[in-house]
Amino acid sequence: MRISKNMGVFFWDFCYHLLSSFKNSKNIKLNIPMVSAAMEKFGRIDVLVANAGIVISGDTTEFDVNRWRKVIDVDLNGAFYCCHSVLPMMQKQRDGLIINISSWAGRYVSRVSGGAYSAAKHALNAMTESINQEYCADGIRACAICPGEVATEILDARPVPVSTEDRSRMVQAEDLGDLILHVCRTPPHVCLNEITISPTWNRGYIGR
Repeated sequence: MRISKNMGVFFWDFCYHLLSSFKNSKNIKLNIPMVSAAMEKFGRIDVLVANAGIVISGDTTEFDVNRWRKVIDVDLNGAFYCCHSVLPMMQKQRDGLIINISSWAGRYVSRVSGGAYSAAKHALNAMTESINQEYCADGIRACAICPGEVATEILDARPVPVSTEDRSRMVQAEDLGDLILHVCRTPPHVCLNEITISPTWNRGYIGR
C-alpha cells in the first residue's frame, strides 16, 4: 500500500466536512458527496481514519440532553457515518482498512473523561469489532486505536490544567501518527483489531 501526504490530507478534509454537514441535520442521508469526490480523485478508498473527538467532563446528573448528544454525535455517530459511507466501496474492492481513533477511556471507564466520553468510546470499540465480524470475508479490516493521554489541545478541556512538563511526558501527536502509519502498512491478511498505547510515565498509574 502506498501512503501519500495528499491522501491523508484529503481524508481529514472528508471527515471534517462530513461531521459538519450532520451537525444540525434531522434527516441524515449517508450518500455523501465527499465519498464520490474521493473515488474520483483516487479511484478507490483504501483507508479511512476516523479521528474526531470532544470531551465534556461532568457527572451524569450535571449533563443535560444537549451536552450528552453533542459528545455522542461527534465521538460515536461521526465515526459511524464515515464507516457507513466507505464500506460499500470497500466491499466492491474486497479490500479496505478502517482505523477508528478511540481512547484509553474506551477500555477503562474514567472519571477524568466523564461518562459520556467513556460511553461513546466503549461503543466505538464495539462498533469497530462488529465491522471485523461482519466484513472480514470481504477483505475489510478495522482497528480501534485506544490512546492514553496524548499531548493535544483536547487536554485544554480538563478541569485541572495540565502542566507543560506533564504534556512533554505524554504520547505526542507524532507518535500516534507513526502508529497509524504502521497499521496502514500491515499486510492485508493481518488485522490489528485493537491497540492500546499510553505514556510510559502514566499519570493514571502514578496518581497524578
